[in-house]
Amino acid sequence: MERDLSLTAADGLRLSGTLTLPDGDGPHPAVLLLMPGQYDRDGNLAKAPTLLGAPLAAALAAKGVATYRYDRRGVGATPGDWRATGFYQHRADAAAALRELAGLPEIGAVGVAGYSEGSLHAAALGAHEGAAAVVMISGHTKTGEETLLWWAAMKDAEGLSWPMRLLARLFGRGTLRGLAARLTARIKATKGDVARLYGFTIPARSMREFLTYDPKTDLAEVRVPLLAVTGAKDVQVDPADLDTLAAVVPGPAEVRRVPDLTHLLRRDPGPASQRTYGRQYAKPVDQTLIEEVAAWIAARLATRSPH
Repeated sequence: MERDLSLTAADGLRLSGTLTLPDGDGPHPAVLLLMPGQYDRDGNLAKAPTLLGAPLAAALAAKGVATYRYDRRGVGATPGDWRATGFYQHRADAAAALRELAGLPEIGAVGVAGYSEGSLHAAALGAHEGAAAVVMISGHTKTGEETLLWWAAMKDAEGLSWPMRLLARLFGRGTLRGLAARLTARIKATKGDVARLYGFTIPARSMREFLTYDPKTDLAEVRVPLLAVTGAKDVQVDPADLDTLAAVVPGPAEVRRVPDLTHLLRRDPGPASQRTYGRQYAKPVDQTLIEEVAAWIAARLATRSPH
């Protein structure tokens, strides 16, 4: 069963979302699902439909676990200004949603699952906000700046399109990594919540905070069960970060590097490249991934008694 549900952030803003409940009487264990960037509650953005939320919620419901997923500030049905919202404000909203969800009479123990940037907030909620379990899907342990520069270096190695080669020559001393380093420095020098950079309006505060945030500081405090899943063909975050995560997390942590899985959570047998994203969007999220994540969450939350 699904129903619309708005939860309240610390400053009173209403976060509009969807609560999915399994059959039967509660209280049910539950998962708070966190999306990145400007993606809506289901993981969709204009022509970039990740389509993660609904299938994961359905798989969890089939295993007796409820799910709450919501639109971030200024996204979908939630009011506010997405560009003016900082990285840590998104985290505070997630923490408020976790507390509100845990307080519902039909809900028992609550875990958190996050995708991409959302996985960083999921880990922090596991470390500091009482989440019973954490799932990080396509997360990373490098700082945001290090991750951006790693991505740019991967693009250089793959070979740039002619427009990107031109930009790299004009602004990056011939490489996309050089261009990314220059762009990063410009972003870190901005002031205020929103800024104009190279003719674009950017969420400056959020980007500054993300670039300097080191996920290892929170991961080192996670003592609840944690699952980290990254595709072996992810070219936006470094799959090798899974090894760092396993070494840093003091609690029970499992890491899985999924063959052929990309950052879009689709399997792609060809060379790892963002150039295939267009056709990847035409396929659904990998169902094996969905089922494995749902089974892991259900098993971990089943051991936690309801409130």
